[in-house]
Amino acid sequence: MIEDIILKLVEHGELNQTALISFCGLNLKKHRCILDELEINGLIQKCESPFGKRTVIVYKPTQKGVEFCRSILEPYERLFPRRKESVVNNNAEEKLARKATCQKEVEQQEKQDLLLTPSE
Repeated sequence: MIEDIILKLVEHGELNQTALISFCGLNLKKHRCILDELEINGLIQKCESPFGKRTVIVYKPTQKGVEFCRSILEPYERLFPRRKESVVNNNAEEKLARKATCQKEVEQQEKQDLLLTPSE
């Protein structure tokens, strides 16, 4: 989560709160404390910008956040790339294989039950 926030901010330069939360797949109520912690540790900066009658919260990476991203997060992501699609595909394939195995077991059990049932 933390790495996603910093990576997205470095990639885009700045994002409003709604976009940042959406891009990272977070929930503002649950994860606001993470944003606050990143701000306290000097990795991101929170700014309020007037937008019509409302105020929009915008987050930007600090120089410390950019350095952290470039020196630690980006090399880590290159070494251990995320493969969400392959994980999803593998999980779907595993489920199908388990389902097929279960169906075969049920069919075999039904055959055995028919063989063991006395004829009338």
